[in-house]
Amino acid sequence: MEVLEKNRLEIVQEYLRKGMDYKAYSELVGQLAKTGKTTGPEQSEAMINYTKLSDRRMVRWEKTFKITDEVQERLNSLDKELIFLALSESWCGDAAASLPIIGKIAEASPNITFKVVLRDESLDLMDAFLTNGARSIPKVIVLDKDKSEIIGEWGPRPSIATKMVEDCKREHGKLTDEFKQELQVWYNKNKGQNILEDILELLALK
Repeated sequence: MEVLEKNRLEIVQEYLRKGMDYKAYSELVGQLAKTGKTTGPEQSEAMINYTKLSDRRMVRWEKTFKITDEVQERLNSLDKELIFLALSESWCGDAAASLPIIGKIAEASPNITFKVVLRDESLDLMDAFLTNGARSIPKVIVLDKDKSEIIGEWGPRPSIATKMVEDCKREHGKLTDEFKQELQVWYNKNKGQNILEDILELLALK
């Protein structure tokens, strides 16, 4: 197990050097949406349209999500330097809903650095952090900078949405088109609060 953890840590550290900050990632998604392209090898119309949708959602969350004074106080109490490394792709709807919130959390704390890499360019990293055997994104890996230690991971969805997905799969055997719309409605109504709570809990700041 220790050998496996060491290998995972080495892979994480390698990709940290390649990672872009959240602002650069957001600008990349915006540029791709504008030019009718997407990240990843599949430049299909569907994937391009998903990227355009992601761009609109990210811009909206970046404008509307605010860190409250109470949350800011909790973030101020963070007494260690952390690095968040996210795996994402521009077409991913869950990433579009989650990464702007995580970006705001990182922005609010001088002790959090946030980097993003693209999944399809980082498959050895992705395969070290699978979700139920799948390359699900977004996946956020949390590293204690001083200790050079992986202290947690988050994703691909906030805890409430994860349960909704599990319930849908149990009932229908897959994610239905109706459910996918219902999930987006939930993200909009929840306004990023479940993501915020999950991250604060992961950082022991609840």
